[in-house]
Amino acid sequence: MTHTRYAFIQAGWHADIVDKALEGFLAEIGPAAQTEIFSVPGAFEIPLLARDLAKTGRFVAVIGAAFVVDGGIYRHDFVARAVVDGLMRAQMDADVPILSVVLTPHNYQETPALTDFFRAHFVQKGREAAHAAAAIAATRAKLRAA
Repeated sequence: MTHTRYAFIQAGWHADIVDKALEGFLAEIGPAAQTEIFSVPGAFEIPLLARDLAKTGRFVAVIGAAFVVDGGIYRHDFVARAVVDGLMRAQMDADVPILSVVLTPHNYQETPALTDFFRAHFVQKGREAAHAAAAIAATRAKLRAA
C-alpha cells in the first residue's frame, strides 16, 4: 500500500467552522494517506507556510483552510484575494499543488443558521479538497513515471 503525505494548514479564526474542513478532508482521504496538520493565526499566514511546507518535498499536496469574513475593520475581500493569489504563487514557486479551502462569504453574521450552514459547507469543501489532492497527486505520479 502506498502512503501519501499531505499537509493541511488551518487558520485559527472561526476555528469552529474551519475545523470542519479538516474533518471532511480526513474522512475522505482515507487511511492510506498521512496528513500533518498545521495551525496559523489567520488566513493571511497560510501562503508563506504552504510554500515552505511544499518546498520540503515531504508532501504531494498542501491544503489551506480559512474563513475570511467582514470584521468591519478592513475589506475581507482584499484579504481573501491576497491569500488565494499567494497560494497560487506558492504552488508555482514550489512545484507542489497547494489547494484552497479559503472561503469568504459576501455577508456572514454569527447566527445559528448561518454558522450551521458554513460548518456543513466546510465539511463538503474538505471532502472536495481531498478528492482534488488525491487526483492531482495521482496524475503527477503518472507523469513522472512516463
